[in-house]
Amino acid sequence: MDLKRLGANLRTARLARNLSLEHVAAQLGVGRRAVATAEGGKPGTAIGVYWGLLWMYGLLAQAVPLADPGSDEVVRRNIAARRRAHPSRKGDLDNDF
Repeated sequence: MDLKRLGANLRTARLARNLSLEHVAAQLGVGRRAVATAEGGKPGTAIGVYWGLLWMYGLLAQAVPLADPGSDEVVRRNIAARRRAHPSRKGDLDNDF
């Protein structure tokens, strides 16, 4: 998902909850500008601000699967190749590539 779209989605979530930029920023312990730049999809915004906004709006569960190795085709191919090369090993996910 590109940051512009994520920012727009976060803005929509905030407005749907009738929350002001000031309120959200205070709850997260950041400045109003940090929330505004996240809603603008600025790449220089700290990932913690994006993550905090997702948490605050109850949307964090949607982000947790992001970059999940179990859904990564390259990881799945490597596991399959490892199983073929070492049939006695399980080939479970680990960081040993």
